[in-house]
Amino acid sequence: MSGIVVSDLEYAPPGADSLFFDISFGVAPGDHAAIVGANGVGKSTILRILSGELSPDEGEFAVDGLVLTMTQDVGMSRPDDTLREMLLEVAPPELRTAGKTLVAAERAMTAGEDDGMAYAEALTVWGDLGGYDLEVAWASAAERSVKSKVDDVNTRKVGELSGGERKRLVLDLLLNAGADILLLDEPDNYLDIPTRVWLEEQITACPSTILMVSHDRSLLERVATKIVVLEGSGCWVHGGSYATFGEAREQRQARLGDALKRWNDEERRLHKHMKIMKARAAQNFKNATKANAAETRWEKFVKAGPPPPPVRDQNIHVKLRGADSARRVLDLRDVAIDDLFFAFTDEVHFGERVGLIGPNGTGKSHLLRALAGEISPSEGTIGLGPRTSVGTFTQINDRPDFLGREAVEIARERVADDEKAMKSLARYGLNAHARQEFDTLSGGQKARLEVLCLELEGHNVLLLDEPTDNLDIESSEALEQALDGFEGTVVAVSHDRTFLQNLDRFVMITDDGEVFELPDYDIAMQALADPHAVGAIRLAKRLTA
Repeated sequence: MSGIVVSDLEYAPPGADSLFFDISFGVAPGDHAAIVGANGVGKSTILRILSGELSPDEGEFAVDGLVLTMTQDVGMSRPDDTLREMLLEVAPPELRTAGKTLVAAERAMTAGEDDGMAYAEALTVWGDLGGYDLEVAWASAAERSVKSKVDDVNTRKVGELSGGERKRLVLDLLLNAGADILLLDEPDNYLDIPTRVWLEEQITACPSTILMVSHDRSLLERVATKIVVLEGSGCWVHGGSYATFGEAREQRQARLGDALKRWNDEERRLHKHMKIMKARAAQNFKNATKANAAETRWEKFVKAGPPPPPVRDQNIHVKLRGADSARRVLDLRDVAIDDLFFAFTDEVHFGERVGLIGPNGTGKSHLLRALAGEISPSEGTIGLGPRTSVGTFTQINDRPDFLGREAVEIARERVADDEKAMKSLARYGLNAHARQEFDTLSGGQKARLEVLCLELEGHNVLLLDEPTDNLDIESSEALEQALDGFEGTVVAVSHDRTFLQNLDRFVMITDDGEVFELPDYDIAMQALADPHAVGAIRLAKRLTA
């Protein structure tokens, strides 16, 4: 097993200013470290550099042994690929190359473009490198991770699995691969809460050195043994759990402020002493030597420069205003969607914060889309109360109306002029990206822009599908604080346990299609851990007939 050493790393995207510089940190063998920082500071880029996908402009790094990497969008961009093609993306480099060669040769032979010789040769190389053992590992991971039986990874399409199943399959494979180093980018995205608990247990038990990027505060508190913080001109390391990170950062900020104050005080003292000695030398040449020495001492001190100042916080200001509406905001009568869940009846009242929870694939996002009027229920009716204005947040920031348009143009469409648009972008930390097109923004920046649009549009009913998935931690906390003061109603699908703690009640859809109302967070977590838990079900209200 080996660790990770990074020294003075610097990187600038092509044609752009430096994304980060002066990045130095180490991860000891067996440590499970997490990189945290604001959206767009380069967390994923560091993983891409360590994996060999990108080359740094300056600096050095060392990652010895077998390194396996998982990108945050693994399995999401090409649903027509087979599971074999998806799993090859996270295979060891030699096997990945051999596997892709084998797939190409197989297709050429099937299309009659090759007599089979290239396929036979590729099959031999695949077997010699351990490809058949890898196929056994694939089958075992698929059996543990995919609800429906996977007969053949060579033919089963990626799109036939939910996003959570794809992610769990890849994670199961990687965490049991025996790699020296694992680089995991947003491993928790698309996972439901029971699977996030499974992930925490798997990471804790994994002997590999792990460096991950995650915004899941609950997961970070449970599994991270070290926090690498990207902020300011470089990075710093908190050698403990995320549970103590907030306190450690406050103490560091205080130390930086004290050190800068001491430097400024000392600079003023030396400068004053030099001026006094200069005045004395002007009156008596015998003091000239002392005056020159005082000037040299002051110049050397200034040249060495001050210590770094405390890092400025992002200061994300979300101002969700809302407005009054009728008491009954949503009226669901015998609602069912396809065969996802049984028909159920419920009402959502003004001011409620309702969480839609349950395992992946049970229909939560479909229900949210039906509440938004984007699709119609298969059975029953959904009614909106008087004076309701509904705004939606999409899980994957799927906004075709934003494509090809600059952030400032999108904001200006919802306010009076350019100045107000720029001020609103600044409150969300997006003013530096005002002229960037939506397509080129990071996932977190897209999410912040979408929340900003909800704010500017002034809705009083918010339907949020995984609102914190791509937000950095500070932005998630700003959103939670804004929702706390929001005059209106919130219905949210989320697997973020920290976010869910702020909601009032929960509607859980089980794998069996039953729908329950759960009165508080603790009962909801108990029910998710074991849907048949007697204590939780006793306190639940069955909404299905």
